[in-house]
Amino acid sequence: MNAEQKFELITRGLQETLGTDRLKQILAERDLSLYWGTATTGKPHIGYFVPMTKIADFLAAGCHVTILFADLHAYLDNQKAPWELLKLRTEYYQAIIKATLKSIGVPLEKLKFVTGTSFQLSKEYSLDVYRMLAMTTEHDAKRAGAEVVKQVDSPLLSGLVYPLLQCLDEEYLGVDAQFGGVDQRKIFILAEKYLPQLGYKKRVHFMNPMVGGLSGSKMSSSEANSKIDLLDSPESVRDKLKKAFCEEGNITENPIIAFLRAVVFPVNNLKTPGYKFVVNRPERFGGNVEFENAEQLEQAFANKELHPGDLKAAATDAVNGLLAPIRAIFEDDIGLQDLTLKAYPPPKEIVKGDISRLEIRIGKVLEVSEHPERDNLYVEKIDLGEASGPRTIVSGLRAYISKEDFTGKLVLVAANMKPSKFAGVMSQGMVMAASSADKSTVELLEPPEDVKIGEAVTFDGYTAEYDAVLNPKHKIFEKVAVDFSTSEECVAQYKGIPFMTSQGPVTAKSLKNAQIS
Repeated sequence: MNAEQKFELITRGLQETLGTDRLKQILAERDLSLYWGTATTGKPHIGYFVPMTKIADFLAAGCHVTILFADLHAYLDNQKAPWELLKLRTEYYQAIIKATLKSIGVPLEKLKFVTGTSFQLSKEYSLDVYRMLAMTTEHDAKRAGAEVVKQVDSPLLSGLVYPLLQCLDEEYLGVDAQFGGVDQRKIFILAEKYLPQLGYKKRVHFMNPMVGGLSGSKMSSSEANSKIDLLDSPESVRDKLKKAFCEEGNITENPIIAFLRAVVFPVNNLKTPGYKFVVNRPERFGGNVEFENAEQLEQAFANKELHPGDLKAAATDAVNGLLAPIRAIFEDDIGLQDLTLKAYPPPKEIVKGDISRLEIRIGKVLEVSEHPERDNLYVEKIDLGEASGPRTIVSGLRAYISKEDFTGKLVLVAANMKPSKFAGVMSQGMVMAASSADKSTVELLEPPEDVKIGEAVTFDGYTAEYDAVLNPKHKIFEKVAVDFSTSEECVAQYKGIPFMTSQGPVTAKSLKNAQIS
């Protein structure tokens, strides 16, 4: 195969290529090296067949291909998954991607597989991250990640750093090119702008078209309703395709036809040259019909010669045919089945327990004064975001925390305790704190800085069904407090479950394995 033939094979079916002149120059001298990366977040879906099929083209053209399992990117883009879970998900991604490649006949021995943290935590890489941070504007970083990182009004810095790391990966993987979906285009543009400023060469960038989701948006690993997972059961595939939008005669906004065009025809032609897509129907509805390519199928559907129900049924058979060999690999391996359950554990059953009845809210301490009668007590005014205004709360923290350190703090308040008098002062709640075993050290529980005043603390797996006021006779607080503690990481927890807010877990400053009351 000469350089021109390799160029045609490498670029066929792509939506866009940046750097065609550089590509031709490289091919005139030697074979191309490139990488494709995937962040190890949600379960991979059938849209992954698109890059897998293109990887087969790259290998046929003599390219040296690296597949990057971007675990650090996954952490930056999905911080709700701790490192221990991401490690399992990275192993799952390796297994499922290899199974998918094997199912379409791609030789694994010609591929190089790399995990992001195997090189992204090195001194050299980290210094280059800082160099990029010193030269990249917020505007450029935010724009680069617009299509791949969830956009919010007040973005986390992790989402701005994410695209920078992807740029640097090109240099540290030692490749000539990067391959990705067209949604990566702005990151590729960022790389072309900033890598030369770091003294590194500009790479070639390949972009495949994106597969539309079943609900209309792009198919996403993190949006369950938009995708069919690679291990979905035949019944699940049927149910999802049955619900997909497929208006009669509409070929421009039709996720079924788009998927057949982008995946079913190319993948099956790779496996079986001359593949025909078969629609089985009763004779009274025209009988069975075959389509040699997507264009024929689209024309028939546009002319209303093919009913949406028949198209969905045929698409179901085709998709299940693609997934069957992948399912078989996992069904025959108990270790892979166990890995799947550990990497993506089923959601916990939501139950009601004593903790469900205790209302814990975020408050801000507005003022602190000494109790007029007791020298071990403070009297605080604490804002819980209530229309009735700040609450008066009495706390036995005077011996441990100065007024200056207490005032202005965000704190946790047990908000539905029965109001009680302490030496003549009515207290409307209780400030929660961690304490050492000998009570010599006491620290306030600290919610994340950006959490909203009045927000309720939640516990994964438990409902929130607060009593209006806890009956002291039932001793609900006393029962749950037995299982309150701080972890080795100083995270406040109930039976090992973190005290959680919308911005992250509640912590103590330094007390580990401490009591909470």
